Amino acid sequence: MLNKNEISSNELIELLEKRKNGEVDFVLIDVREDMEYNMGYIDGVDMLKHTSSFNEWARDLLENLQNEKVIFTCRSGNRSRQVAQIFKANGHNGAINHRGGIISYGGKIAGQ
Repeated sequence: MLNKNEISSNELIELLEKRKNGEVDFVLIDVREDMEYNMGYIDGVDMLKHTSSFNEWARDLLENLQNEKVIFTCRSGNRSRQVAQIFKANGHNGAINHRGGIISYGGKIAGQ
């Protein structure tokens, strides 16, 4: 699953469980804005990086996580797909989009 360009919500649920058990390692990054994030986020998100400030954080994150599998998520999968594509275009082969975003996610939602 971690060798694909996109994963489904069901696959993300499975991956988060496997990560809890130490079977896989990846970074889950939510690229929504504070207002959206504060309404609820996927339990297991490692960091919030606002799409609106992408130019401020993208280069450092790309360099710091170059050898990591990174899953990007957002509300519907559109913004996260764009971010993952930009990371891939800049040499990050481990960038993965969460297709469908949080609106398609049936797992645990935190912060509500």
